[in-house]
Parts: sequence; structure tokens; C-alpha cells
Amino acid sequence: MGIIGNGQSLSVGCCGHALTTTQPFRNLKLSGPALPDGALLSLVPLVEPIRLPHGVGEPYPNNILGESPHSSMANQLSTLALARDGAEYVTIHAVVGWGGHCMDDIDKEGAGPSYPASLAEARAFKRLADAEGKTLAFGAVLLTHGECDAPSAGYEAKLYEMWKDYDADLRAITGQRERVVLLVSQQHTYPVEGMVAHSTLAQWSAGVHHPGEIACIGPTYQYVYAGDHVHLDAASYRRLGEKYAEVFDQVVRQGKPWRPLQPSSVRRDGLEITVTFDVPKPPLTWDETLAPPHQEAFTAWAKGRGFEVTGTSGPVSIAGVRIAGDAVVITLASAPRTSPLTVRYATVQDAKEAAGGTALGRRGQLRDSDAFVGWDAETLPCTVEHGAALVTTAGDATFARRTVRDVVAGAELAPDTIVTARTSSTVLTLSSPWTGPSGTANLSFRYDQRNYAVAFQLSVP
Repeated sequence: MGIIGNGQSLSVGCCGHALTTTQPFRNLKLSGPALPDGALLSLVPLVEPIRLPHGVGEPYPNNILGESPHSSMANQLSTLALARDGAEYVTIHAVVGWGGHCMDDIDKEGAGPSYPASLAEARAFKRLADAEGKTLAFGAVLLTHGECDAPSAGYEAKLYEMWKDYDADLRAITGQRERVVLLVSQQHTYPVEGMVAHSTLAQWSAGVHHPGEIACIGPTYQYVYAGDHVHLDAASYRRLGEKYAEVFDQVVRQGKPWRPLQPSSVRRDGLEITVTFDVPKPPLTWDETLAPPHQEAFTAWAKGRGFEVTGTSGPVSIAGVRIAGDAVVITLASAPRTSPLTVRYATVQDAKEAAGGTALGRRGQLRDSDAFVGWDAETLPCTVEHGAALVTTAGDATFARRTVRDVVAGAELAPDTIVTARTSSTVLTLSSPWTGPSGTANLSFRYDQRNYAVAFQLSVP
């Protein structure tokens, strides 16, 4: 099964060193760039980096910067298939994104090499499959993109055109009947200070308007960002790959529709606005480990936990929010003087500069209870102290693959404990203290794959 990865610098691993350096299954990539006619050098195990890293903004084949989401996605798909079917699921990946470039540069009409490289690698994959008497189909294109197009009001239409082009061109190469799905993640770093990102909203609405063709896998505000507050750390690219795999497995392998944690309806009754949600894995809950937004700016929404209400004259104050089954009820502080009203979620940030992963960024606290466990979950021996939240590795164990916001479980830890700080590959701080005796204990770590509410905007009837 072929998978194409396109997008901007997050699609090629900017600021995340290569972490997935071994291939535990049979997933593959090209050993070098494909020639325009689809000729190939050779196939090698899928590990990171996909190719030798180069500078930011370099086009294919020098586009790779670090850990991409692809190796983790492939390994997760193999793990799911072995557990469910008893047989490995083999994927082959092409990564063609171009850091810092808008949709007009990476789509079929663009002058850059990203789209042509997609087809060149696809033809190379097909040639190999034919030579070995194997079948090949393309299941999905991953689009990790949108920062450059944050102000573009026409971004949703461009997403749909990209899907149509990839679907037609990849199916022509393989001869497959099945559609190629466009899987999209929401970007949460551009633009800054009080502006709504058209691309972020389009990445959600495209999935609503084109089900079965485009699917929004969810937001990325809950991930761990690098020091520039734009890109992710290496472990978070792996985490993103697992989420891509979870959605791919449901949509492509199982043929089931995917709906992220998204609004399905909105209504108003006096001072209360009720937003009902599609909830992938109930129940809904608030993530108290994510600091609430709008505590320093746009404080009319300080009690909204990410929800934002506006009227024709500006922000409308929120007195509080509460969960009611599969809905959230927003209580306004007073009757708005103007109408109509608009309810948003995680669309406006407080900071005047990039603020991904911080309390000043575009974020919210609403999530579901998905207990999905990724392929690289691990149990490690740790030195613990009664009443302390600081833990260290014991023996030869290492926290090299762990990151902030990892979910941690242990016999004497509170439920929903997470990693709050990573001092080094041997020292972590947890959100709750160890309540058992001091000594050595086995702690289990996994990436947080619970589904967080998408950024959205809806008119209130």
C-alpha cells in the first residue's frame, strides 16, 4: 500500500531529529529520489530520516529535515494488522513536502517539484511491484500543511482540487478502483494575534463537505512544540504518525467513516449556547493538564476553555462552560446587544508571535476518552521516591523516545498522569507524585492519542 506525504516543513520533520532509526517490520521507501520517468534506485527499510537532511526550504529531493510522521505511521499500521488479522500490512512511503511553501507551489499546478515527485515515486513503486508479481494501490495522501495559506479564503477549494488530482493520477498509475483519501491535520501556529486562520478552519470543513474523500484527523495544539513554537519535537512527529495511522486504519482498511471530535449542531436558548459534538470515543471531558487560553488577552473568553463567542461588535463574554453528555453548554455573562452570534473554538491566540504549544496559542481543553495505545508504548524500570513527581531511569533504560504529555501508568500513580517536563533522557517530571514506597518501579509510557476538539467556527441560529 502506497502513501504520499506532502505539505510544509512539519511534513518533513523540521526541528525533530531522526528518532525512528530501525524498521521492525517490512515497510519501505526508496533509497534515493525517483527519476522523472519512475526509474528507481532501490528499496530499503523505512527509517528516519527519509533521505539525508538539508536546509529549511529546500525542494525535493533535498526537502527532508528530520523525523517525519511516516515511519511511525507505517509501524502503527503493521502493528494493528498483526493484532487484528495475524498478517503484516506493508506500506511504502514517499515524502515530497516543501518547507515554507503555499499550496500553489506543492499542488499539481505548482511550479515546484513536490507534485511531480509524488507521481515519479508512485511510478517507481508500481514498477517494483510489477517486477515482483505484487499488487500496489495507494491508500492516502497525508497533507501536513497550512501555515503559509493561513490568510487564504480559498484554501478549502484548493484542498478539494488537490484530492481530485491525486485521486485521478495515482489511480491511473496503479489501475486501482479504490479512492485515494486525503488525510489532513489542522495547523495551529499561523497567523498571530487575534486573527482567525482560514486554512485551519478549511482543514476541518473540507472533511465535513467531502466525506470519504477528505478527512481531518484532528488538531495539533495539544502536541509538544519545538523552541520556535511552530514545529514539533521528534517524539511528537511520531505521535502524529500514530494518529494518521489510527484514522487511515479506520477509513481505508476498515471502510468506516471517520469524524474527529467536531461540532454536529449548535442552538441557542437565551443566555445558553449548546454545541453538540461527534465524539469518536466517549465520554467528553476537560483536559485539566492543558492550561486554559485567553487568560492574558481576549479575557472575555477566559472562562470558555477554548470556546469563543462573538457578535457584530466584537467578543461576547462567557460566564462558564459545562459538558452535558455529547454536548457543551456555553453560558453567556449577559444578553448580547448585537446579533447574529458566532461560536468558535481554538481559533484566536493571545500572543503577538508564534505560540504553538503554549497557553498563549490557539488551543482548547475539550477532548474525548480514546484509549488508543501506539506501537511504541513501552514499560521502563524507573527509580521513584514516595511523594515525589520526579522519576529517573533505572539500569540501562532511557527516556529518549518519551516526551512531555506522554500518558504514564503505574501501580501507585493517579489516573491520567502525564509527563510535564523532560529534563534529559534519564529524568522526567510527572503531573502527579508516586504514592508507593521509594525504590524501583515499572512505569508504562505511551503517546496521548485521545482526540481533541477541532478548531471550528459556526453561526448561532
